[in-house]
Amino acid sequence: MTEYYLVAGLAILIAMALGVCRALLGPTVFDRILAVNLFGTKAVLLVAIYAFFSGRHDLLDISLLYSLLNFVGVIAALRLVERGKFFANSKEELQDQGLTKEDVPKVQEKHDA
Repeated sequence: MTEYYLVAGLAILIAMALGVCRALLGPTVFDRILAVNLFGTKAVLLVAIYAFFSGRHDLLDISLLYSLLNFVGVIAALRLVERGKFFANSKEELQDQGLTKEDVPKVQEKHDA
């Protein structure tokens, strides 16, 4: 049975290495974000397998916390790519608030200052 855990751990490490390659070589920023998400997910899986194999079930809580941080980090990175800033209003949001197209650059300049 130990051989199965070793093979599973090795397969996860190989997937993590491929994810790092994709993160470094990805043609778009979205490929890189997806690769980092894959790396984080596989790290959670690796910790969970280690916790099961070693009998340390407290590590499962740590892996769940890490998966939550991974999720929040990916959402934050996607928001950063989409808007350029984490808390900046997009042009569509400003126009939905009733501002005209001429007012949007003025509001964004005030926001950037």
